[in-house]
Amino acid sequence: MTTKEIADKLVQYCRDNKYEQCYSELYSPNCKSIEAEGSPWPVANGMAEIAEKGKKWQENIQEFHGGTVGDPIAADGYFACNMIYDVTFKEGGRQKMNELCVYKVEDGKITEERFFYTV
Repeated sequence: MTTKEIADKLVQYCRDNKYEQCYSELYSPNCKSIEAEGSPWPVANGMAEIAEKGKKWQENIQEFHGGTVGDPIAADGYFACNMIYDVTFKEGGRQKMNELCVYKVEDGKITEERFFYTV
């Protein structure tokens, strides 16, 4: 798949809440995930750590009020999209998260994801 095809699939999977399919189909097993500076889990290396980070994030959600995923912009080996979530966390209360998500693609798989937002 091209970077644009991967970008389009990731966005559609996120819009459809198919995160497991997204990770199993589009990501390299050795992917690196980097959160914004000041995040409680700044870096996750490999799918096991990324899955654990996702599990902890889900466990901290008290209520999900909605969200959107913007259309991707792709370039050679990279793509980006905007994700906005309105979430009430068990710790931290209600927050509207507006983040820029940047992905690196190598050999047809996402090898790095990086999230930019205000902590």
